Amino acid sequence: MDLGIAGRTAIVCASSKGLGRACAEALAAEGCRVVVNGRDAPRLEKTAAEIRERTGAEIIAVTGDVASREGQDALLAAAPAPDILVNNNAGPPRKDFRELNRDAMLSGVVANMVAPIELIQRVIDGMAERGFGRVVNITSASVKAPIVGLDLSSGARAGLTAFVAGVARTVAHRNVTINAILPGMFDTDRLRGGFPAEAKLSGRTEEEVAASRMVGVPAKRFGDPTEFGQLCAFLCSAQAGYLTGQNLLIDGGNFPGAF
Repeated sequence: MDLGIAGRTAIVCASSKGLGRACAEALAAEGCRVVVNGRDAPRLEKTAAEIRERTGAEIIAVTGDVASREGQDALLAAAPAPDILVNNNAGPPRKDFRELNRDAMLSGVVANMVAPIELIQRVIDGMAERGFGRVVNITSASVKAPIVGLDLSSGARAGLTAFVAGVARTVAHRNVTINAILPGMFDTDRLRGGFPAEAKLSGRTEEEVAASRMVGVPAKRFGDPTEFGQLCAFLCSAQAGYLTGQNLLIDGGNFPGAF
């Protein structure tokens, strides 16, 4: 299927690796001009070069923290009139909620709720004027099924979800959509980064830890970031103009609900 977005400009936040990178690569493969972003300049430049080589697309690397005003300014300087915005950022580390102080909570809310809203504020009117806009917020399956220890991440992302639910309905008539993707367990550095500590505590190998996690997923595997990126690309497509205000769970069937 031709997604009808060749020539469009996309900003993909926190896209030097993981799910963000998968989204950037999928959009580039569809012919988009893509602004990729991350805080680690060497890693980001390597990612940009690899996506350019694989897709032949124009890839612009912008180093910076998307949660900061300076980082956002740099993204919009590279792409002042984006057609597509993919909001993504790392979540706070796992921690007992009793250990969270005010500064930690404010930082988590800024990174995973306030920053995406700020970027939407800055691009949405231009999208509406041009008659095309796609915003995809990468949140988490924990918005539907909170995970103990990730309470701050879950709370901030749930706040973003509720905030944009109303906003999405105000711009749908201008062919501007706002949706979210809620990932479950995907095979990324972030997921596997917790395996060594868990293996040490449980006396198992990292492979055994991974296998035990997969057992609980009906699909019996971790998600492939590529399939996540392709879902993101479809939400950004011309064909997805009647799909807005939705939260799409992609978790291999792990959430046991009917709705």
